[in-house]
Amino acid sequence: MKILLVEDEPKVSAFIKRGLEEEGFEVEVAYDGRFGRQLSLSHSYELIILDVILPYFSGLEVLEAIRAQDQQTPVLMLTALGTTQDKLHGFGGGADDYLVKPFDFPELVARVRALTRRRGQQAKSAVLQFEDLTLDSGAKTVTRAGQPLKLTAREFGLLELLLRHPGRVLSRAELAADVWEDSFDAGSNVVDVYVNYLRNKVDKPFPRKLIHTVVGMGYVLRAQE
Repeated sequence: MKILLVEDEPKVSAFIKRGLEEEGFEVEVAYDGRFGRQLSLSHSYELIILDVILPYFSGLEVLEAIRAQDQQTPVLMLTALGTTQDKLHGFGGGADDYLVKPFDFPELVARVRALTRRRGQQAKSAVLQFEDLTLDSGAKTVTRAGQPLKLTAREFGLLELLLRHPGRVLSRAELAADVWEDSFDAGSNVVDVYVNYLRNKVDKPFPRKLIHTVVGMGYVLRAQE
């Protein structure tokens, strides 16, 4: 369960990171809005914890960038700005929860667990669609232009990850970590092989290609230019 923490105070970030890791979460830290924005738009997380007052980009600016690309990843605003107007700005920008500093750590953990649990429940029953491609993660079915496609479990997992992040370039390492988990050999080309299998079923029979290679970076799901 990977979490991105965007917090510019080293002592606060170290305290939160240590506490959440003791609860079983994996935490990556960005110490300013610029790096937080970069990570949030280029990596996959189960939850993003976001301060508001940050160097370079404010938390609200980072949130705006996240929501322009990703409507699904839950965002928890964790900030000293605690007026009703501050909270309205956060929720209006697309935040899923808002916790004011100083806070009790058990409450933060409870909110984190609630948000990640809700995301997991949504993922189990989600129907994902991009262009004429539809994937039902609950029924484990895929169709394109109304035609059913038969995919293996690995192919299904790859396609589901791409569909959850349309327009975002996903690296081979990200795809492998999500689909193969601990069984992945970093020295192999298995991701490329399975993406090719997937293309033969999802793209090859149809006039418009959806799965694209970004040389040196990975793969992205987007409409053909």
